[in-house]
Amino acid sequence: MTTHEQNMRMTLVGRNRPAGKLLRQYWQPVALIEELDDQRPVRAVKLLGQDLVLFRDEQGRFGLLDRDCPHRGADLAFGRPEDGGLRCPFHGWLFDVNGQCLETPAEPENSRLCQRIRQKSYPVVLRSGILFAYLGEGEPPAFPDLDCFVAPDSHVFAFKGYIACNWLQALEVGIDPAHASFLHRFFEDEDPNANYGRQFRAASADSDMPMTKILREFVRPQIEVERTDYGMRLFALRRISEASMHVRVTNLLFPQAFVIPLSADMTITQWHVPVDDVNCYWYAIFTSFGQPVDKAQMRAQRLQLYTLPDYMPRLNKANNYGFDPLEQKTRTYTGMGDDINVHDQWAIESQGPIQDRTREHLGSTDKAIINYRSMLLKAIEQVENGSEKPLMVLDAAAARRIRGPVTVDGIAPAAEWQAYWRDVDARKRRNAPWPAPALEAAE
Repeated sequence: MTTHEQNMRMTLVGRNRPAGKLLRQYWQPVALIEELDDQRPVRAVKLLGQDLVLFRDEQGRFGLLDRDCPHRGADLAFGRPEDGGLRCPFHGWLFDVNGQCLETPAEPENSRLCQRIRQKSYPVVLRSGILFAYLGEGEPPAFPDLDCFVAPDSHVFAFKGYIACNWLQALEVGIDPAHASFLHRFFEDEDPNANYGRQFRAASADSDMPMTKILREFVRPQIEVERTDYGMRLFALRRISEASMHVRVTNLLFPQAFVIPLSADMTITQWHVPVDDVNCYWYAIFTSFGQPVDKAQMRAQRLQLYTLPDYMPRLNKANNYGFDPLEQKTRTYTGMGDDINVHDQWAIESQGPIQDRTREHLGSTDKAIINYRSMLLKAIEQVENGSEKPLMVLDAAAARRIRGPVTVDGIAPAAEWQAYWRDVDARKRRNAPWPAPALEAAE
């Protein structure tokens, strides 16, 4: 059983909180590149409880600064992007992407005040459509060679969405393979060709059987968990017959992402990023191993459910997530529409702002959650003690060894399922439009 003290250690993300200190050891998604448009490349953001301003200067460099001007605390999110930096409208103080004050124009002409002023700044890098920020101390870790980072821009698509609950319960739904048979159950199977880019709508590999049918009819998966150098590999095994087995391979990417199959040739890498203790965003990179991603279609599809500029969900607690009792009887198990993000959002927000894990009764299908919490608490302790680097705080050499990871959804010969998932992944990678080394050499 998780104690109250352990629950708080894992969930609270302030600078001086145990989980907050851990998460500041890693690059965190802070915005989509689309959020810094040419009309106004300045955006207020909140990350790990910190109020920040993100901007792009005229040279295309990204800056992330504390949001309060060091002069008299005015809001830099209303600043003017000009003259090589971001200028505070209150007195015209100008800051570059590194936080250095370049000008204090209201001061006497020979004043050297600006040379002594530096606003707190944080590194920012662009990867596959997402701007990542590092809020920790010292040198940030290297990025691993994940598929979503090494694929060409034409084959990745990034999006995000807001969730009104703590980051940990948002993450844990993604490492719970059993819930999909109920929460994401559809009573009728749709044409996979008409559902491009939608989770659980494709057919499983080496089969014409839709994923929706498999999840609906085989509700007792056998869950296996394997620790890896990037976190965990999860196997959800559903026996279809004496001869065949449905094999779904997903992953926990420590500390706060999962990697799952969307279809036979597309994967999702999804981070759960704390805004503060009781709100978070999911950020996802969709990676295609086949044809280029239709970004316009993917974005239009998702904007049907989220509003700009803050990517707030149209269906939420205020409107009962679109719940329709008639639909629940006839079409979907939840009665909350066709999009599984809405289903997940209801499930995790209904647990409360921070789930009370002392009241849980975990079962055998919660193996991954139990394992992950153990890993998380160990990593928190490592940061507190300074004994060793936590998992996935990587130097350049170690980052090159973290590749993939393997994600598969297919129908295997029951007796050969362990060899099958590796073969499916190898076939997928042979057809990928970017060179990639064999994963087995790295595992």
